Amino acid sequence: MVHGIPNGKDVFEDGDIVSVDCGVDWNGYFGDAAYTFAVGDVPEPTMELLRTTLESLYLGIDNAVLGKRLGDIGFAVQNHVTKHGYTVVRELVGHGIGRDLHEEPQVFNYGRRGQGQKLLSGLVIAIEPMINMGRKDVMTAEDGWTVFAKDRKPSAHYEHTVAVRKNKADILSDHSFIEDAIAKNPNLKEIETMVSA
Repeated sequence: MVHGIPNGKDVFEDGDIVSVDCGVDWNGYFGDAAYTFAVGDVPEPTMELLRTTLESLYLGIDNAVLGKRLGDIGFAVQNHVTKHGYTVVRELVGHGIGRDLHEEPQVFNYGRRGQGQKLLSGLVIAIEPMINMGRKDVMTAEDGWTVFAKDRKPSAHYEHTVAVRKNKADILSDHSFIEDAIAKNPNLKEIETMVSA
């Protein structure tokens, strides 16, 4: 699901999905973003997981506005993915971000509307749904870092760094170059249509 360590031996194969999560330190401030890539001909049920998880990211972002609460973000993500039969990983969450990569508050991908910390304009957070096709349970590999779904079913992970504003969150990270590449791949037209809406 997340944190896989490259070993120089594993080769991506047709049908794999790969989550890439990148943090950047620029002039003393951090940014964070993630995207799950489809490699070759990925089965449709897995592609639906990717689409639904990406949609949930933007639904969470829609709730990152002045006066809402952290629970509104989590509820938006959880409500969307559970309607499609997926589960939210509980052990890993989004986070505040600024002079450190991981700051308070924790940004859960589940929650209740109207609950949690009130969002103030200028708060910068990383929203990152981590969604499993099967059960919500995860395990950590022997390397102490790689996390995967306990039932070994596919997982998807997307992330944006956003600043809370009055009417609409500012998305500070950029997926556009990824979306441009997807738009050129005829096998991924449904994702391209969804992210450009």
